[in-house]
Amino acid sequence: MSFPNTWNHRKVAETSAKACEICFKPSASVLVTPDNKDFFYVCPGHLKDRGFCTPIIDHDAIAAKKRKEMEDEIERVKKEYEEKQRKKKEKESEKSKKENDEKETKETRKDEPSPQAKEKPDEKTPPKAEEEPRVFSLQKTFYQQRLDRKRAAEMAKRNRERLSNPNYFPSVPKDPL
Repeated sequence: MSFPNTWNHRKVAETSAKACEICFKPSASVLVTPDNKDFFYVCPGHLKDRGFCTPIIDHDAIAAKKRKEMEDEIERVKKEYEEKQRKKKEKESEKSKKENDEKETKETRKDEPSPQAKEKPDEKTPPKAEEEPRVFSLQKTFYQQRLDRKRAAEMAKRNRERLSNPNYFPSVPKDPL
């Protein structure tokens, strides 16, 4: 009974927190094998420890994510530029209508904030925090401990099944000697 040394990091509800496998403190982080054959609770701090596990980084996924972010940024800039051009055309058409009344136009320009003041970078988008890795590989000794523990649990289960079977024990001899 062996499973690959690939573990997915999952979070559970704080009410479901159990003891960390390493330090026995309550933890809501769980490492699970992809096929759900084994799992154990571990503190998030241990996941950063290179002596315990190493993250498996999917470079293709990171590159695709960066490309998508770049495309989104280009779209946002294009929309912003088109909006500025539209506003500029509206102002020019408004200016031509009010050519006769130059004094009022000058007064309204003094009251309006300058175009540089209007064009502030988008403060709506929060800075993105670095995502923590989601897939890990345990170090050799910890992986071997998981395999041994799983194997011991299987053997104990098999032994319990054998002991519960009445045919497992020898029967009393029926023939007198």
